[in-house]
Amino acid sequence: MFYKLLSPLTNGLLSILTKVFIFLHITPNILTVSGFCINLIAGYLLMKGYFFIGAIIVLCANIFDMLDGLLARESGNITPFGAFLDSVIDRYSDMVLLLGLFIYYSKLDSTKILVVIGFAFIGSIMTSYTRARGENIIKDCKVGFLERPERIGFIVLGGLANRMPMALFFIAVLSNITVIHRIYHTWRTVKYSNN
Repeated sequence: MFYKLLSPLTNGLLSILTKVFIFLHITPNILTVSGFCINLIAGYLLMKGYFFIGAIIVLCANIFDMLDGLLARESGNITPFGAFLDSVIDRYSDMVLLLGLFIYYSKLDSTKILVVIGFAFIGSIMTSYTRARGENIIKDCKVGFLERPERIGFIVLGGLANRMPMALFFIAVLSNITVIHRIYHTWRTVKYSNN
């Protein structure tokens, strides 16, 4: 949803960048790993409490996340390993950002926010896990509001608006609601497909 809101502004730029990367023979996997490296920098900035610049770096890193899939399609370089690598690196990127925030708030001895970040960790991991496990037994389990683009959107907005605790609260609550929704959706689909 977050990227969909930006799509009218970004589609032209992404298309140009994709053509440049194809010309330079840069592969989608290189973009995937590069995005993670940029997220490492963002995680460090968040750990130090530089939320505004950290949010901008997160946004830059996730341009690579949008580009790697587009580049794979445009260059005809779609591979099962590329999709696997992208998914794994996305999880690492999520954890690096949340870890940076966890370390920052642990220095402030803010137990309430640490609990919220813990639930954000759980929700972020379980959102992708329930989809992967669900799609082992049903065709599609991509339900729920809060997927990775929305989680990244909350971190970016939290950093830019200096409202990170509120952003983390929304991630913690909505990601776990998404998990529950996916569990229910899988159960319901299996139940009615057997009738």
